[in-house]
Amino acid sequence: MTDLKLLCLDQDDLTILSAHVQDAVFKPGEVDYAARVGVFSLPVNRFVWEKAKRKDKSFERRRAVLTLKRVQAVRSIGFDRADKEQVLSLLAINFTQKGDGPDGTLELVCAANATIALDVECIEVQLADTGGAWETTSRPKHPGA
Repeated sequence: MTDLKLLCLDQDDLTILSAHVQDAVFKPGEVDYAARVGVFSLPVNRFVWEKAKRKDKSFERRRAVLTLKRVQAVRSIGFDRADKEQVLSLLAINFTQKGDGPDGTLELVCAANATIALDVECIEVQLADTGGAWETTSRPKHPGA
């Protein structure tokens, strides 16, 4: 079994990485932001979409870490940051460019209108599987899919 490792440096890369973390779940209590070095890290349990076949009755989740670098500020909305044990489901990662330069805002869009917004100097995002996989019979469902 191979571990997934992705590095993302532009919006095209971000589209691919975002697809791999769709439906990943995490707890706010595991989020880490090292402001001095500008690194935001988020351990997640990601759904392994690349192995999910339509007719399979079992699926897989893997422990992974999403690392965003060159972060200047972090904001959140739509969830209680004090509730460290709530489970959030990541739906997508979007980037909005600020001007002509590479800086802008990365948004971690979660279910139930929760969002974490990160002001960044440029896009520099890594995703790496860090732990074993486990089986799940639950496949995330989306309206219209």
